[in-house]
Amino acid sequence: MPSKKRAIPISLQPLDALFGTDEETNNGISEISVGSLYPFPNHPFQVKDDKKMDELSESIIQYGVLVPGIVRMRESGGYELVAGHRRKRACELAGLEKMPVIIKDLQWYTKFVTSCSNNIV
Repeated sequence: MPSKKRAIPISLQPLDALFGTDEETNNGISEISVGSLYPFPNHPFQVKDDKKMDELSESIIQYGVLVPGIVRMRESGGYELVAGHRRKRACELAGLEKMPVIIKDLQWYTKFVTSCSNNIV
């Protein structure tokens, strides 16, 4: 009869320890101060304080921001808003100090395409 081998206990590290995470992020979504978000130059869309903006602001007060914005880091500090300009303004009107965003490493031409594609709905 073969002898039974005893299992050797091993310690497994959580994925966060292996790959690293930013403690301020949740599933790739960071909470960034609204004052640190800046529109990119020549943004192709207008943000208007109209009835639709009031509705968006009220929705954010009631439900929060359901879809995070997309930003990239600015060389001069803060974040350049690629998608979510209306959400940012609605957060300001709702009195929120932070907005959920996804931080991307985008080149200047990619941010324009990303902005346009996020506004085609």
